[in-house]
Amino acid sequence: MKTKIIRRSLAALLLCPPLLALAAPVKPDIIFILADDLGYADVGWHGSDIKTPVLDQLAASGAKLEHLYAMPVCSPARAALMTGRYPIRTGLQMNIIRPTSKYGLPLEERLLPQALREAGYTTVMCGKWHLGSFEKAYWPNQRGFDHWYGFLEGSEDYFTHKLHGKGDKLDWYRNGELLPHDEGYSTHLLAREAVGLIRQQPKDKPLFLYVPFNAVHGPLECPAAYTNAITKMTGQRQVLAGVAAAMDEDCGKILAALDETGRRKNAVIVFCSDNGGIPPGKNLPLRAFKSSIYEGGIRSVGFAVWDGHIKPGLVINEPMHLVDWFPTLVKIAGGSLEQKLPLDGLDILPTIAEGKPSPHAELLLNATPKEGAIRMGDFKLVVNGSDAVGENVDPETGERKKSKQENKAARVRGQRQEDKLELFNLREDPSESKDLAVQMPEKVKAMRARYDEYYKAAAKPLNLVR
Repeated sequence: MKTKIIRRSLAALLLCPPLLALAAPVKPDIIFILADDLGYADVGWHGSDIKTPVLDQLAASGAKLEHLYAMPVCSPARAALMTGRYPIRTGLQMNIIRPTSKYGLPLEERLLPQALREAGYTTVMCGKWHLGSFEKAYWPNQRGFDHWYGFLEGSEDYFTHKLHGKGDKLDWYRNGELLPHDEGYSTHLLAREAVGLIRQQPKDKPLFLYVPFNAVHGPLECPAAYTNAITKMTGQRQVLAGVAAAMDEDCGKILAALDETGRRKNAVIVFCSDNGGIPPGKNLPLRAFKSSIYEGGIRSVGFAVWDGHIKPGLVINEPMHLVDWFPTLVKIAGGSLEQKLPLDGLDILPTIAEGKPSPHAELLLNATPKEGAIRMGDFKLVVNGSDAVGENVDPETGERKKSKQENKAARVRGQRQEDKLELFNLREDPSESKDLAVQMPEKVKAMRARYDEYYKAAAKPLNLVR
């Protein structure tokens, strides 16, 4: 009798494979929020006069990433994030992709949404692309996103959704179709779309949600209610604070949707900026602004949260880069990192979650015909650095404009001058105010040699080719 009962029990288990499936780990959702031009000193947890209560609370629930590197301007940063490869590999290391550009992120690149879709994820994007628009083959839906809502170019009006300073060209789409009647403040619209997508996502299918806001990029615009609530500031700084407040509020809406659907308990949430701030934004104590290779131009404000995996209240001072998110997130998703083009990024989850040292012996911060930098440990070598501040900065793009004297000197020279090299110890001198190049020539020599290896292997910048 006992033998018959045991056999029946075993047979019942074999006929119920769903019970075994329940034991399999559920892949986490991945929520990646990218701010645009947000200054290192323009968030509450860095002591800013700009208030970001939602982001402050979220940052406190995970790990604050104090040495997360981005790129000097928008397109290179997004290329690094999407490919896991330094922009010198893709030819996007210089400047931005403009509406008139006849190039984009090369089509042979395997992008993050493609890798995550292969791993079983629904891949959706709400926001700014800025990686190529001249042909539809370069648009988000053709590069791995199942759903895309937002805009293609680098700068658009927050209310009319037309290209900033480019007349009446509308730049607002859902899955490649123009939306001429989609009225509202762009930050709110992007969050509304994200919330709707979270709510309709099947419970048994993991979600990759990428939200690259245009906030706080110029033109600085927001509903009057936000600036009216800010009484301790005036002028453009007050408007910037209003734009940040709207973004912070909309991040709260996304979090509420995750809570409402029960998805937040198993979600990796990453927040960062694509580059440093530009006046009236602030990056102190870091030096310089957007478009500069100094820390204020390339250090991103950011954090990572994953309940049960990343301890609350951590502060990570190990160096890491936007290229690291590709391998880190794909590995978390159980996806494959096998691909034709080699990655520069490395898995940083052990650093973030366990406090282990950075997996990088060095980080290339950029290498272009005009300037670049490399970090090895606490030391950073800067090649032909520019502070890129004030009158030398294009207020729309953040790119440095050459003076008449510089242009004249370039014409006379006809060739590149001898490089100016600076060496900084970032642990002792985070503001990069003490150049150690003269005192440490051997360190400079070694770091320059490694930098030159990257520079010689770099693809020619696409904006100089097309």
